[in-house]
Amino acid sequence: MAQSEHLTLPVNTVVSRMRALDAALPGRDGVAVFNRVYLAVTEEVERGLYAGRFADPGAAATLDVRFAQRYLAAVDAADDGRRPPACWRPLFQLRRHPGVRPLQFALAGINAHIGHDLALAVVDSCRELGCEPAEIEDEFDRVGELLVSLEERIREDLMPGPDLLQIADPLTHLLGSWSLERARDATWSAARALWALRRFGDLAEEFTERLDAAVGLAGRMLLTPLSG
Repeated sequence: MAQSEHLTLPVNTVVSRMRALDAALPGRDGVAVFNRVYLAVTEEVERGLYAGRFADPGAAATLDVRFAQRYLAAVDAADDGRRPPACWRPLFQLRRHPGVRPLQFALAGINAHIGHDLALAVVDSCRELGCEPAEIEDEFDRVGELLVSLEERIREDLMPGPDLLQIADPLTHLLGSWSLERARDATWSAARALWALRRFGDLAEEFTERLDAAVGLAGRMLLTPLSG
C-alpha cells in the first residue's frame, strides 16, 4: 500500500473528546477510569504520529480514529438512553457499583474495546483506505504494543495496596484469567474473518453479534463485585 496522505487532525478531535469526558465525569465512575487509560493510549499514538514512529502515519491515524469512534459511539448511546453494544453494557451498567475496583473497570473497558471494537475498526479502516488487513498489520501491532505496555502500568497503579489484601486476593485471581496479548491475537483473527465475510451480509452480521456477546460475557466476569 502506498504511503497514506490522511491528515492526523481527526486524532486531535478524538483526543479532545476524551479530554472533555475526563473533565466531566466523576473520578470514581467506571467509564471515567477506562477513559483516562484510553486517553493516555491515544495521546501516545498522537505523539507517535508526529514523531514518525509509524511506517504509514495515514493508515495509523485512520485505524486510531476508527477505533476511538466506536468507543465514543458507545458512550453516546448510553448517554442518550440507547443500548450500547453488548461488549460495553457491563461497564455502563456497573460503572457506579461500590464493590467493583478501578482496575476492574479499566480492564473491562480494554476488553470491550480490544475484543470487539478493534476488529471492526480494522475492517472500517480497510474499507476507507482500500486495502487488505495485512497491509495495516504493522499499525495494528504498534497500537497493540502501546496497549500492552500501558496495561502493565495500569495494573501497578490501580492494584489495591497491602492494606486491602482481602480484596486483592480475589482480584488477583480474577484478573489473572484475562490477557491483553491473547485478546489482541484473537482480535486480529476476528478482523481477518470479518474481512473475508464482508460480502456475506448475514454471516458477517451473525459473526459480529456472536463476537460482541462473547466479549460482553468476559466483561461481565471481569466486573464481578468483590465487596459492597
